[in-house]
Parts: sequence; C-alpha cells; structure tokens
Amino acid sequence: MRFADIPGWGADEPAEALAAFVRSCERILRRDDAEALGPEARLGTVGQWRPACREAAGAAPASARDFFERLFRPLAVTGQGLMTGYYEPELRGSRRRQDGFLQPLYKLPEDLVQVDLGQFRPDWRGQRTAGRVQGGRLVPYADRAAIGRGALAGRGLELAWVEDPVAAFFLHIQGSGRVVLEDGQVLRVGFAGQNGHPYVAIGAKLIERGVLTRETTSMQSIAAWLRANPAEAQAVMNQNPSYVFFRALDGAGPLGAQGVALIPGRSLAVDSKHWAYGLPVFVDGARPTVDGTGEVPFRRLMIAQDTGGAIRGVVRGDVFWGPGQEAEAIAGRMRHQARWYVLVPLQVPLPNTSS
Repeated sequence: MRFADIPGWGADEPAEALAAFVRSCERILRRDDAEALGPEARLGTVGQWRPACREAAGAAPASARDFFERLFRPLAVTGQGLMTGYYEPELRGSRRRQDGFLQPLYKLPEDLVQVDLGQFRPDWRGQRTAGRVQGGRLVPYADRAAIGRGALAGRGLELAWVEDPVAAFFLHIQGSGRVVLEDGQVLRVGFAGQNGHPYVAIGAKLIERGVLTRETTSMQSIAAWLRANPAEAQAVMNQNPSYVFFRALDGAGPLGAQGVALIPGRSLAVDSKHWAYGLPVFVDGARPTVDGTGEVPFRRLMIAQDTGGAIRGVVRGDVFWGPGQEAEAIAGRMRHQARWYVLVPLQVPLPNTSS
C-alpha cells in the first residue's frame, strides 16, 4: 500500500501512537537481533526493527507522521474483523473483609503453574495454559465456580475485598482497574495470571437463553441483567470458567501483556498467535458514540501491546480506552467491523502474498 491510499491516514494525529511505540521499543531493544519479532517470519527480525526503534526514541511528537512514513511500509491485511473495547474500571473496596465488602480479588497462588506452550512446539506459539502439579502431572486448576465456593479461601491470597461481585466479574475481563479504598486511597490492580481455563462469553449464553438479543448485547446490558437477577447471576457468571489473579501496580499503568504501560486510544490488544507486540496497526473502522445512540468513524494508528482470552483471529482487536465513565461507555458497546493496515520497517522484506 501507499500511505496516501489508507482511508483516514492523513486525518490522524499519530503523536500518541509514536509515544506508545517508544514504550514497546524499550522491550524490543532488549532482545537479540536474530530473534523473530513475532510468531510469523514475515514480520521480520529484531535486528530489522532496531533502526526504527532507535530513531523513535529521539523523534519529536510533531514529526510522528513523517517518522512512520519515512521508516515504514504499510501492508493491507486481507478481510475485515471484529473490534471491541476495554477500559480501566473503578471499584469500591477494602483491605479487609467486612460487611459490604465480601468479594475477594485474589493474588497469584503459589501452586499455579503457567505454561507457555510455544516453548514446546512451534505451532503452539502464542498459546498458554495453566494448572497445578499433582502426582508429577499438570492437572487443571480450580475454575471460577470452585474458586467461588472457597477453593482458595484461608490461604492469605486476598489482595482486596470489593463491594460488587458483578463489577469484580467485569474487572476479570478488563484485566486491570482501580480499587478506591475506604480512606480514599486508590489501589491499582493489574493482571498477574489466569487459571488456564478458556474464556467463555456469558453474553452469548444469555442470547441462547433468549433474555438478550445479539443487537442489544453489550457490557452494559449484561451487567444490568446480572444485577436485576441476583438469584441467577452467579450461576451465569460461573459459565465463564476463566479466572484472573491480580497484583498491585505502582507507577504508570495499567500494563499490557508486553509489560508496558498502555495509552488510551492507542494501545491495541491482538492475538499474539498471529501478531507481534510493538507492531503499528492502522485501524479503519467505527466506534459507538458515548451515549450509545450511534457510531462515528474510528481511524487511527495503534500499537499492539496487549492480548486477551477473547481476542482470537487475524483481524481481531480490542481497543484500550483508559479509565472513567466515557471510556466505559465506549468500550462496553464497541463491537464493530474494521480493516487493518500493519506497518513494518523498510528493512523487512515484502512478504510473499501469492500463497
């Protein structure tokens, strides 16, 4: 592609994308030059990305567009895919269990073994699981239902206790958030690990039951149904066996899977089985309005810095929107199709697109 042929490229202001890229480059530059940047060789090696990363550190924000146009080649990704959004929720909580604060947020258990399957077989790259060792074998870890029944109780793993079990459930999906404590202090929590069970979208389960429709399903409508049906809510949430463990965060955040602080509206969660962290991706799609009554174009350069249990596929992305009510309103309703254009340094040979 030519940059001029990418819809919306000229209207975007990519200074924040440059800032996000600089953060990713701090991680990329620590790696060996011969190492492939991502799961597919067509994305090039770390050595081929090193010149762009080094120049990015000194590039002025005002020259961000010129930086990407001089050092990168845009490639169109075939087909369209689903774009969703996530945000940094805020919950009310306490450091101790007491009336009104009964829902625990757990730290990473010491017996949880997290496995990078790509270390065992190349075709498993980007896939992970987790479990615990029993009798010399790795067996599944407790699922959401078992943990809710007390599988981890009494082990001192509680990082905090929060007020709303529904909000805690969505915190697991977002992966990070803020807990406002009784004294007004804010505890920032981030993803520390996951129990190895697959993510199941409970919205699809509610659609199957006929209580929601595909057109009306959003984070907001799911949460409203759960709160309106407290007798059934826990059983429905337990249909998602995936369970997330948290850690306290200091400094800038939240952190994505690449280990860098995310930038609202510029950090993108991707399927790490297909794409590399640090990859610039120009998204040509739409997003919902804040009031949820319509949609507006969403055309901007983003940097792949995160992943998620529901992010599976080549053109499948999750946009980080940051904290606050506006971020929640957009992220909770974002479910739009988009096209992608990935940017690779000029040093990376053109891929063979004939196959």
